[in-house]
Amino acid sequence: MPFLLRVSLPDVPGSLGRLASAIGEAGGDIEAIEIVEKRYDGTAVDDVFLEMVDGAMPDSIVSACTEIEGVKVLWISRYAAGGNVFLDLEAVEDLTSHRAGAVNRLVDLMPVVFRADWAVRMHRTGGIVRATEAAPSSLAWVDLPEERMLELDGNLVTGCALGADEAVLIGRHGGPAFLASEQARLEHLTNLARTIAG
Repeated sequence: MPFLLRVSLPDVPGSLGRLASAIGEAGGDIEAIEIVEKRYDGTAVDDVFLEMVDGAMPDSIVSACTEIEGVKVLWISRYAAGGNVFLDLEAVEDLTSHRAGAVNRLVDLMPVVFRADWAVRMHRTGGIVRATEAAPSSLAWVDLPEERMLELDGNLVTGCALGADEAVLIGRHGGPAFLASEQARLEHLTNLARTIAG
């Protein structure tokens, strides 16, 4: 069964190797690792996509990771997409091949790009204009606050304005919370999609 593990660890040589060894010894088979954010406090946040070997439990992975000095497990959950890391550059390439509908195409891609559960494009008065399969069937319009991090009906949500009356939102059921680096990436990709669409 595939899992997504999000960890904070010291951003020093050898940290990732120690983490990988601990995961392997606890019964996890790493498929991919992605650096999500490097922080000014000398730590990094990484997403680890892994498969559990027969009989291994996620708790054993968490225990093994937290035994390493400076490592904190921020989140672990089943992850149906496995290690299919979809880089932002690949998203941009996809958007350029769908120029006229680039913003709607971005909504379709966001759950994979951001490892989220759903995405929507909303209009202030028209409601949901475009949504991915797992998105809520209805959402009230939200004026995005400065930090753009929200909690809506058990979903952790972040978003980006498309103008005064439109926005895109992405959500995760229960977590992990969106990081500032993910918010910055969302804003960048949304602005690119708007530019591509003309």
